[in-house]
Amino acid sequence: MFNYGFRADQDHSDVLAHARGDVNGDRIPENVYLYGTKAQDGSYITNITLVIQNVMSGMSVKIPLKENSGYNPTLFLGDFTGDGVADILVSIATGGSGGIMIHYVYSFINNVPRLLFDFEAYNEQYKYDVTYKNNYKVEVISRENKVKYILDISYRDKEYLDEIYNSERKLKKPVSGFVNSLSVLYPVDFDSNGVYELLAYQKIAGRYNADSLGYIQNTLKWEGNRFILADQNVAIFGQQL
Repeated sequence: MFNYGFRADQDHSDVLAHARGDVNGDRIPENVYLYGTKAQDGSYITNITLVIQNVMSGMSVKIPLKENSGYNPTLFLGDFTGDGVADILVSIATGGSGGIMIHYVYSFINNVPRLLFDFEAYNEQYKYDVTYKNNYKVEVISRENKVKYILDISYRDKEYLDEIYNSERKLKKPVSGFVNSLSVLYPVDFDSNGVYELLAYQKIAGRYNADSLGYIQNTLKWEGNRFILADQNVAIFGQQL
């Protein structure tokens, strides 16, 4: 539920981030804030809330976030839909070992909040299978677009490979990896037309989370009424020279 009509300066939470831009389409910049409650050490933050303030009236709209706790919350204003009005990207680090983050994109056209991107929905949609193969290869299958990638891990150290493969480069037993949930989500205007795409990173892991093999990089582009997969790449870790 959205809270209309309260004054932001009456809220006793801490201001965590601030940006200024026209987000409702009236060509007058609004103040956009993230408010929250800091822990005693100032790092972990709870009750993170998006607040949009009309600079003319001083009145604000308060938008609670479904997942509203974490570290280092940030704001970015940019047009993701091509309507010429800035949308709002909210990003929050969870602090987990996998670098997983919370991301929401909101539109505020005509002072009506609309959720355009939800990180949980993204994580449900973009699933992968990671399977070790003979000859020091790892197969990554993207279920969403049915694309297969083959990673060459022959650069890994001998001790690592010997735990998985025999002397003939055959698997000693079946081994599976996994792809983490969404980590960073970058706004990038790839074609320099003033409309931003979303560049999403998900880490490919081997037998355990610290066993990093690379990243899935999905480029999402707004089409019609949703973000679609416009491009996909895999960035792999190689051997340092």
